[in-house]
Amino acid sequence: MQATVRIFDPETRSGSVFLDDGTEIPFGSDAFDAGPLRLLRSGQRVNIQVTDDAITVITLSTFPLPG
Repeated sequence: MQATVRIFDPETRSGSVFLDDGTEIPFGSDAFDAGPLRLLRSGQRVNIQVTDDAITVITLSTFPLPG
């Protein structure tokens, strides 16, 4: 699933994304650390994996989700 970064805090490695329907979903450091990222910017397109209504992995839209 794809989303757009709303906000990212590099200190806590957490933030939130907007789904294409406008729904905002937060993500924590566990989801950020599950991918190969170092930083995210507002407005950046990302791939996310959601399990039980929580983001479990977030990565750039050009990277595959871990598998």
